[in-house]
Amino acid sequence: MGDEQNRSLTRRQFDEVIRRASDLAACESDVGDGSLDEGELLRIAKEVGLPDRHVRMALAELRSGAIAPVGGPMERIFGPVTIRASRVVPGTPRALGASLDQFMVGGQLLQTVRKTDRRLQYRPAIDWASQVARVASATSRRYYVAAADSVEVRLEESGPGETLVDIEVDPGTRGDAIGVAVAGTLVSAAGGVGATLVWATMMPLAAAETGGILVALVLSALATSWAGSRHKRKLRDVRAEVEGILDRLESGDALEPPPAAWRQWVKRHFHGVAKDFLVKHE
Repeated sequence: MGDEQNRSLTRRQFDEVIRRASDLAACESDVGDGSLDEGELLRIAKEVGLPDRHVRMALAELRSGAIAPVGGPMERIFGPVTIRASRVVPGTPRALGASLDQFMVGGQLLQTVRKTDRRLQYRPAIDWASQVARVASATSRRYYVAAADSVEVRLEESGPGETLVDIEVDPGTRGDAIGVAVAGTLVSAAGGVGATLVWATMMPLAAAETGGILVALVLSALATSWAGSRHKRKLRDVRAEVEGILDRLESGDALEPPPAAWRQWVKRHFHGVAKDFLVKHE
């Protein structure tokens, strides 16, 4: 018995045991919903070898809503509707919120919907500047935040001088991907009908119909898979841009407006009006 108690576990085995024990406890009908204060949680986490910083970050993510449930079949095929990334960075929520607000409005040309010390929400502005941002984004395939349907920033203090910054971006692209898949399915159905008509001249109608259905299903699956993979690649680009914002916050670098090449593109296409606008934000 002593040898069994002293047997060591790898980190992966430890995680699996804790996860399974939690599932079993949740299934017990007599387990209550008793509360656990933060100090006790940190003490327990320390005893099992979890870094204090990681526990505080997980707590901050829970409070901000960054811990989201696992998605369904649509998310597995096309990816999530929104891209969400979070990180603990130096600074207070108020100071970081001011910096991010200036970046989103002045740099990304978004319109403020809601602005508090803990939450910032943005949507595309309806003026020409927002249209410029969208066109530039579509042209360069780089500035997805500027062209997003909505952007939300949550700020939660995670420790002395540290803040969890959680950024959620809805690029507004999944609907297009689903539309491509639907169009591919309709074309596949037409292909299945065509195959049925051709094969009906060479084999029994039932066999031809079965073959046509299989052709339609295979082509539809291929079209859906292609549309989903293409959209997931775009989402990876969105995530890379959001992570780049968090990288700059984490390292203490100032958030910059879009690169000079983008600003030159705006000036070239909108001349004096854009120039006056951009000079004010230099």
